[in-house]
Amino acid sequence: MHLERADNHTWRKIKSALASTIAFVSAILVISPLGLVFFHLLVNGAGSVNWDFLTKLPAPVGAVGGGMANAIVGSLELLAFAGVIGIPIGVLGGVYLAEYGSARINSVLRFLADVLNGVPSITWGVVVYGLVVLRFKGFSAYAGGLALGLIMIPLILRTTEEVVLLVPNGYREAALALGVSRWKTIVHIVMKTASRGIITGILLALARVGGETAPLLFTAFGNRFWNHSLSQPIAALPLQVFTYAISPYDDWHRQAWAGALVLVTGIFCVNVLVRILTRGHAASVV
Repeated sequence: MHLERADNHTWRKIKSALASTIAFVSAILVISPLGLVFFHLLVNGAGSVNWDFLTKLPAPVGAVGGGMANAIVGSLELLAFAGVIGIPIGVLGGVYLAEYGSARINSVLRFLADVLNGVPSITWGVVVYGLVVLRFKGFSAYAGGLALGLIMIPLILRTTEEVVLLVPNGYREAALALGVSRWKTIVHIVMKTASRGIITGILLALARVGGETAPLLFTAFGNRFWNHSLSQPIAALPLQVFTYAISPYDDWHRQAWAGALVLVTGIFCVNVLVRILTRGHAASVV
């Protein structure tokens, strides 16, 4: 009997060690692609990231030097315009689903939002190309921002709904019992409690669209100079990286690596900020 118990204990230790090893190897396999991407970007792009790269316009075609300042600023402009479109609609839509909609309507809206989340980003570019670019006869920052904003809407909507649903019903009931109107309860109690999660969803949506290239090919088109009008074509970092990467010039290839490094670093920083904001979020909501 004693030997049998010892054998069982040994076998359990072996199984536990095996499971721990498999879990550790799986974790390494999950993070290794990200590590490889950062490694290649650092090796190929870090040497080209300098003050000129961050502050100067692209050099003439075939010339050495220049930078991507216009593309960096253009990306920020496009994200700002996309946020103006995607954030209000996404947040208000998520609040409606969580607070007002009927079960049948909510089911349909959630299904549509999930479908839109799965639509390839290039499809949004083609749609906006047909609705805006062709109609107004020109590529523009408006068209690029609209395409990115449409991608953001279902992402923010679903995140907002889930976060608002986490707010305990007791908060709502207490406010209503004190005579506070429903809309004031939602604005001042529910949304304030869920604000950290909503901001997290917004940042994740911005990080998602910040690296999109396909929709901008059909809408923003690109620009080698400073953009002084939102009705004109505009440069964007992912778009310029794509253009430089397929060019025949070695210097442009180096700058494409540098641009990709800046882009990935920016998205990584946004995700780190999200992790900081969500620290203790569950405790603060519940």
